[in-house]
Amino acid sequence: MKESIEAFITFLSQPWPWYVAGPLLALVMFILLYFGHEFGISENLRLMCAADGADELNEFFKIDWKNGGWNLMVALGAVIGGYMVSHYFLGSEGNIAHVSDATVASLNEIGINVKQGEVPMVPDFISWEALLNWRGWLMIAGGGFLVGFGARYAGGCTSGHAISGLSALQVPSLIAVMGFFIGGLFVNYAIIPLLFPWTL
Repeated sequence: MKESIEAFITFLSQPWPWYVAGPLLALVMFILLYFGHEFGISENLRLMCAADGADELNEFFKIDWKNGGWNLMVALGAVIGGYMVSHYFLGSEGNIAHVSDATVASLNEIGINVKQGEVPMVPDFISWEALLNWRGWLMIAGGGFLVGFGARYAGGCTSGHAISGLSALQVPSLIAVMGFFIGGLFVNYAIIPLLFPWTL
């Protein structure tokens, strides 16, 4: 029994190939669309605010938050599941990001010296100490504001647009996803090398 559990955990810990993960993702999207739901993580912030009484302060929060309870459970499950996996199943590996050799090489090129198998899940420049300097404050607080503003302005986050929106063949979601990629490439190649041109 113990060997079967270990084999199952090993199977789940490995990256799933596209021909397995892709159809499973499509199946989940089909089920959600069939029942009239759309998946998106940022929507949970609106649901939580509405549940806490923000509907009395702003029209944006006047929604039936109980109808989105399933989405809150998905977000809660993602947090609890991620914590359990990283702390109880992967051991010390839970704090390591498994990235490609090309990514490691790119990080080293811009001055973030890392080795394969030692890339932290959370970069060193994301910490409470980093908030004490302007670069860290800009990346953490500024980046967080832009992510929140962008999700609100675009009417959804990356999961909402790239998974649900594209699955429903929505043109605005295609435009939003293109913007995500363009913004990500710009920050990766133009902003990060300027902010962190040294070894962290």
